[in-house]
Amino acid sequence: MKISNKRKIINDPVFGFINIPDDFLYDLIQHPYFQRMNRIKQLGLTSFVYPGAQHTRLQHSLGAMHLMGEAIAQLQLVGQEITDDEAEAVRACILLHDIGHGPFSHTMEHSLVNGVNHEEISLWMMRKINSEMDGKLDMTLDIFTNKYPKKFLHQLVSGQLDMDRLDYLSRDSFFSGVSEGIIGSARIIKMLNIHNDQLVVDAKGIYSIEKFLVARRLMYWQVYLHKTAVAAEKMLMNILKRAKELASKNIELFASPALHYFLYNEVNKQNFLGSLDALEHFVMLDDSDVICAVKVWSNHSDTVLSTLCKAFTDRRLFKVEINAETIDEFRRQEYLKQYQSHFGVTVSEAEYFMGDETVSTDTYSPEDDNINILYKDGTIKDIADASDMLNITVLTKKVEKHFFCYFRL
Repeated sequence: MKISNKRKIINDPVFGFINIPDDFLYDLIQHPYFQRMNRIKQLGLTSFVYPGAQHTRLQHSLGAMHLMGEAIAQLQLVGQEITDDEAEAVRACILLHDIGHGPFSHTMEHSLVNGVNHEEISLWMMRKINSEMDGKLDMTLDIFTNKYPKKFLHQLVSGQLDMDRLDYLSRDSFFSGVSEGIIGSARIIKMLNIHNDQLVVDAKGIYSIEKFLVARRLMYWQVYLHKTAVAAEKMLMNILKRAKELASKNIELFASPALHYFLYNEVNKQNFLGSLDALEHFVMLDDSDVICAVKVWSNHSDTVLSTLCKAFTDRRLFKVEINAETIDEFRRQEYLKQYQSHFGVTVSEAEYFMGDETVSTDTYSPEDDNINILYKDGTIKDIADASDMLNITVLTKKVEKHFFCYFRL
């Protein structure tokens, strides 16, 4: 009898040893679409702020798969019926949930392909893998699209307390060194249960949930929406926007075949999802394509492109002002005049040296999905009502900030 050599153990710096429990999941991990995530940074350009934040989407997905296994085991322990096939399918679902990310994760989500989010691309890629594997991902796809009868399985993949969030908060906190993001993921998982096909948390886990919500809020403003990370993202988006403008004028730019395709073709949702050519070029695209191009473009004859690329490569990023409202038009025009004079460029070209970005987060929105607390008498309360923490209303309130990014001369 041939013994399988696919039961691997991965040494993860956040959760310790992670088991790959079966051959099917191992084959998914070995798939080129999944391995591509090893070339995409989890936190995009956040390493400009936190140098340790070099971890990848692949690491995150493996960690989320591990937590999913823990959650399934816990739910089975408290008497919930989850079959082996369902356990495998939901593990596969969380493993593949991020494969549709483009270079630098969220940074370039709409820069190369107009109007297509990474969830839609992930779904297409999962369907492609499914066709290669003779339908083995059928149940996984139903869970991902929330069509599977047991709705709590989808909540474990995409919800207020999903394994995605439990991993990325722990992982991003670990690699960035921001200790405020540390959460008790093991404790939260031990408190999970199901009530009326909905994921709930036992009442004794309420403080762990409160800490989870506070940690999430702090991580958003300290890490994910850090002003310098936002400035780096805006600079890179302006670089790509300028590159696409030059490409539209048939000016030749250095680029890998995959990046070249998206620079020289206008790709939107309709022709992206309907074109095998576009999708196949996308799966060959990762962080290295962009970084390599930016380094070469720093010597391009176009003043706007070369100036921004050299500044980006040398980490002379846009400066940022955070305001309650967008910057007034008079100040905007003053900056544009300075750039026109300094670089000898037109008004439209001067626009590339600045940018506005409105960022917002509400941490916990009961409208999207609830975190429900289950009491011993069987009653259910939303965490916003169950918590006695004074600032729970702060966590449910949408916070919006206006970032004005500009090139300092």
